[in-house]
Amino acid sequence: MMNKGLELIEACWLFGLSPNEIDVVIHPQSVIHSMVEYVDGSVLAQLGNPDMRTPIAHALAWPERIESGVASLDLIATARLDFGAPDLKRFPCLGLAIQAAKQGGSAPAVLNAANEIAVEGFLQGQLSFINIARIVADTLEKHEVAELDSLEHVQQLDTKAREVALKLIRSTR
Repeated sequence: MMNKGLELIEACWLFGLSPNEIDVVIHPQSVIHSMVEYVDGSVLAQLGNPDMRTPIAHALAWPERIESGVASLDLIATARLDFGAPDLKRFPCLGLAIQAAKQGGSAPAVLNAANEIAVEGFLQGQLSFINIARIVADTLEKHEVAELDSLEHVQQLDTKAREVALKLIRSTR
C-alpha cells in the first residue's frame, strides 16, 4: 500500500491540501480511481477499468481524448462497488506515508528513497517482504526533517536516505 501513500502525498502537492483533508479509501474492485467531495456534499467520481493505458492516453492527448485500447466499463458486470477504511496495522507503509505527508518538508522524499531501496533489497532477496516497512521506518527515524530549498538539496537528502536504508538492509543479514 506504499503506492496509495505516495498518491496521497502527490495529491497534497498537486491540490495544495493537507493530509487531513484527504481520505484514503480501499476499493477492492479498482473501478473508482478518484473522488472529489464538494462543499455542497456532492461527490464526483472518475470510474474506469483498472488499466494504466487510460491515464497514459489521457496524459499523452491532454487536453483532448484519444482511444486507449481499454474496454468500456461494464457497470452491470461490475455489479457492486465496495469501500473500506485502510488497516494501518496490516499496511504499515501506508501509515508511514501518511506520517511523512504530515511531517512535510524532506520527509516524503526520504520515505520515497528508503522505499525504493527496501523494495530493491526485497527483489534481490536481501530483505523479507515484511521488513520493507521496518527499513523505511528506521530510515525516517534517523532523518531530521528539513525544509527543502533547492533541487540539489532534495538530491542530497535522497542520496543520504538511500545510503542509510542500504546500511540498514546490510545490518539485517
